[in-house]
Amino acid sequence: MSRISGLFARRSFNIDSLAVGPTETNGISRIIMVVPGDQRTVEQITKQLYKLINVLKVEDVTFTPSVERELMLLKIDCKEDKRSALIEIVNIFRAKIVDLADQFLIAEVTGDPGKIVAFQNIIRHFGIIETARTGKISLTRSSKINSELLKNLAED
Repeated sequence: MSRISGLFARRSFNIDSLAVGPTETNGISRIIMVVPGDQRTVEQITKQLYKLINVLKVEDVTFTPSVERELMLLKIDCKEDKRSALIEIVNIFRAKIVDLADQFLIAEVTGDPGKIVAFQNIIRHFGIIETARTGKISLTRSSKINSELLKNLAED
């Protein structure tokens, strides 16, 4: 991880999101990065990453059908008079209440980045005390079906 972050720092590449975790193979970690840039930038990053010894595979999934998710925890001001409205919103978004106290509630919301942002925007007026958000994680779809494209076609 330190070599990868050093590579990005030396080359002045920005990282919008970074998630690291173990894979299905012991001793192998998957790093998922969201990097802004055009196709040339992505190709340059890919070439640089392959020069690192422990990098086994680099895959650009920008245009590949994939499942993307993020997780966010929010500590929200939750006084009694607002509690039922807040719980209703949490339920509408299929989020979970993972902690409840007299004045605060912690909600866990998982989904595509759009859902995460929408939830945060609606909850904002209750008073967000703290937020912790993971980076985007993703796996390519074996079916090769782009559900976002199908969803957009159905709306038209």
